[in-house]
Amino acid sequence: MSAELKTISIGMLGCGVVGSQVARLLQSDEQELSERSGALLVLKKIGARSNAAREGINPSMITTDLNSIVNDPEINIVIEVMGGIEPARTLILEAIKNKKSVITANKALLATHGHELFNAADAAKVDLYYEAAVAGAIPIIRSMRESLAGDQITRVMGIVNGTTNYILTKMHEEGRAFNDVLKEAQSLGYAEADPTADIEGHDAAAKAALLASLAFHSTVTIDEVYCEGITGISIDDVNAAKAMGSVIKLLAIAELTVKDEISVRVHPVMLPNSHPLASVRNAFNAVYVESEAAGQLMFYGRGAGGAPTASAILGDLVAVTRHRAYSTVGYGESDYADLDIAPVGDVKSQFFVRLHVADKSGVLAAIAQVFASENISIQTVRQAGLGSDAELVVVTHAATESSLKGCIKKLTDMDIVSKVESVIRVEGLVA
Repeated sequence: MSAELKTISIGMLGCGVVGSQVARLLQSDEQELSERSGALLVLKKIGARSNAAREGINPSMITTDLNSIVNDPEINIVIEVMGGIEPARTLILEAIKNKKSVITANKALLATHGHELFNAADAAKVDLYYEAAVAGAIPIIRSMRESLAGDQITRVMGIVNGTTNYILTKMHEEGRAFNDVLKEAQSLGYAEADPTADIEGHDAAAKAALLASLAFHSTVTIDEVYCEGITGISIDDVNAAKAMGSVIKLLAIAELTVKDEISVRVHPVMLPNSHPLASVRNAFNAVYVESEAAGQLMFYGRGAGGAPTASAILGDLVAVTRHRAYSTVGYGESDYADLDIAPVGDVKSQFFVRLHVADKSGVLAAIAQVFASENISIQTVRQAGLGSDAELVVVTHAATESSLKGCIKKLTDMDIVSKVESVIRVEGLVA
């Protein structure tokens, strides 16, 4: 390695599963990473909640004084892997103010305060990179930020939460109940002790906000993402999907509407088995991008875990280090389009509706009339006798969310309907 290489000092905020992995890889692969970066990379300081020893990490690097990292004049790049909104937001802003480039994996922070952080980075002429914030090691951010910068993205649809995909995979393949698989996911480390952020869709919603912002050059926050989780998905729903040649997935969807608005949402979807995302199993992630020139693109890989996330962070580190070494700055975020968010009621989808009705003549005609009253066309209907009740499974043609909501309200008010069991959106034609 050339003795003339510039030294780039790195500080890190956080030393949990991801942070520890980043630190170990930085130290073990220092020479190779330095050669790729065009500068000598030196991990100088790690901020953590305690000074407790971490395997493979020099204890002298660890400090509980996080401000000492963002204010250290010798540190050039700060890696933030501590998570949460505060104090991460304040620390990153302080680092940027001190002309330090920042690499973060903090999806929740960016989905809430990204506009403020990116503006601060632009004003300070430093980098703010975040590949690890969405889908782990999958290079989706850089691909959309750079490779597809000359194209017009029209839709992004992804499985971006490994916990929910693992649960839905096991329910589909093994016929097991939601709660049973959730306990297994927790025992395997795929789900937290409090799994709310995953199973209620909040984690995926933060990622959806980031993908929508990037794809459509507009500021989208997590509060603007319509969100439904998977806690209402039953084995009966899974079996109904199977019967229709489909599988249920929790999807993050961001797309342009005909009114040039952004529809961004997270919810369960029935996907036909022929769709590329339908085959994504267990804790893997995948993002499916549709654009005018490139067409359909699929990005697939491990979406979480220490090593995959560390890989994405180190990829950002090499890119940012090259900029520091040659006194340049990479691509900033652009919100020039400033598109509005489409009201969720105006968004069109196909719907799967499963309901229990009285088992007598004339019921099917009455149910069909309710759908027609809300201008909803029925694509298929299947009926199964259940003694005094019958189960109807209806799949509609595309209809607005508001029309479907009105239809469900009318159905629940009918004496012949004992219960509307489930309503799930459908992607693509289902026979």
